[in-house]
Amino acid sequence: MRVGIVCYPTFGGSGVLATELGKALANKGHEVHFISYNQPARLDFFSENVFYHEVNIAKYPLFEYAPYETALAGKMVDIVQSAHLDVLHVHYAIPHASAALLAKQILAQKGIHIPVVTTLHGTDITLVGREVTYEHVVSWSINQSDAVTAVSNKLKEETLQHFDINRPIDVIPNFIDFNRFNKKPREHFKQMIAPNGEKIIIHTSNFRKVKRVEDVVAIFSRIIKEIPAKLLLIGDGPERSHIEKVCREHNTCDWVTFLGKQEAIEEILSIGDLFVLPSESESFGLAALEAMACEVPVISTNAGGIPEVNVHGVTGFLSNVGDVDSMAQHAITLLKDPEMLKTFRKNALLQAHNFDLKTILLQYEAVYERVVNPQ
Repeated sequence: MRVGIVCYPTFGGSGVLATELGKALANKGHEVHFISYNQPARLDFFSENVFYHEVNIAKYPLFEYAPYETALAGKMVDIVQSAHLDVLHVHYAIPHASAALLAKQILAQKGIHIPVVTTLHGTDITLVGREVTYEHVVSWSINQSDAVTAVSNKLKEETLQHFDINRPIDVIPNFIDFNRFNKKPREHFKQMIAPNGEKIIIHTSNFRKVKRVEDVVAIFSRIIKEIPAKLLLIGDGPERSHIEKVCREHNTCDWVTFLGKQEAIEEILSIGDLFVLPSESESFGLAALEAMACEVPVISTNAGGIPEVNVHGVTGFLSNVGDVDSMAQHAITLLKDPEMLKTFRKNALLQAHNFDLKTILLQYEAVYERVVNPQ
């Protein structure tokens, strides 16, 4: 099958899932065409079945804001025709789904039918989509798509609650590629980071306010009062400078390392003892799943779809958003009990296997087949 994938080319959850999905489809023999304004961050290998098409946006003095959606729709029309695509799979409702549906209408006038599959990832529904300016477009884009998927049951519920939806939504969760994400023997690396046997706490995100990275530092400052530990912060974003200031205020700078954006995060997760995710909104919690695949238990909030991934008292612990005392106490309890930590590591890996790429890929292929060859 020839599949066109439209996504944001970033390190965020939607971009990562779309890219990894495309790579997996290509490995199974499908022909995959990525369409975006930049090469996706994880599209880091060559394959005869993978193609990348860059959307170029013409700049004119007349346009205060370049019309990306129009340029994207035009590019999709071109690629559907030239590559003879069977289906367009667009990730994120705005502007990808609306642009794909515009392309679909243009192609229909040319006698070409192209089904559109829209995958909802979270902030397109929980934040952007609820803006009055976008609400009608989001609803229309979802209703007009040939198939719609959401990455968690919670996201599906929120979509149906906040928008006027008159079509079914399939829940297909995010996935993990165990060929990449698994615990690797990196004792030399761990010895370098924690030479005195300190516990290693990890957090990874795009450092936006919704991720509440400040809470990570607050939790860590409580942990080190009782247990020697180091904190590794992976990622970058608008809140980083503020978080650096918070570290100074908590006097934790000597034990905190900012690693910035990292491609091979599985190498870092392999040395972790605990992963902390205090987000106030998560449609799924892909970062937590990646940690669990590397046998790292998770301390998190119960926001959004996180409880569908992190099972309280089994793979880690859940607390209410903002309750740093609870999260810190859970972390301390787990880190002080080697046997419990060992059990939780095993449980985390077992739970992660429920989201194996090989299983989830079949679900997406079934959706493609359904829209390409409707009964």
